[in-house]
Amino acid sequence: HPREIVLLTGPSGSGKTTLLTLMGGVRSVTEGSLQVLGSEMRCASESKRVLVRRNIGFIFQSHNLLSFLTARQNVRMAMELHHELDSAEIDRQVKEMLDEVGLADKLDTYPENLSGGQKQRVAIARALVAKPKLVLADEPTAALDKTSGRDVAALMQRLSKEMGCAIVLVTHDNRILDIGDRIVQMEDGRLTLAQA
Repeated sequence: HPREIVLLTGPSGSGKTTLLTLMGGVRSVTEGSLQVLGSEMRCASESKRVLVRRNIGFIFQSHNLLSFLTARQNVRMAMELHHELDSAEIDRQVKEMLDEVGLADKLDTYPENLSGGQKQRVAIARALVAKPKLVLADEPTAALDKTSGRDVAALMQRLSKEMGCAIVLVTHDNRILDIGDRIVQMEDGRLTLAQA
């Protein structure tokens, strides 16, 4: 649901990341049924999966920033699919989102000059700048220390509520379980337990 954070937990190899890639239209669903944002993903064409992906932001464990681009340029990449916006409007939204994640002073900084927490904040800005309906986050706090991990989780929680987007967050990090509205466990490729 909008503004809901669903935490997806379970042992390594249970299928959590696979489920995220199926939800994100990165992989094809070949059996069963999976509906994402009202679209059936089973046997969906590549063009239909692209349409669904336009409404999804992705956050990865290792931030996946391009080292040769500044923070501003990394976030701007997420706006390239939005041809209806002119360059000045894209720049405004990118700057606003980096300010929102506390990096207004790091716009032109390259990833090598950012801390781990700052890199993950750039990744969050990149995921949210296009105002997606859904964010899929795969272990976004795993590589961060306790303080940075909590800060990133709290930031995601706040922005989800403010922007009205839902987040599905894969985690093994017990330090952030309190940000979830719901916890779903997965084992051997099956959802086994949900807790409110």
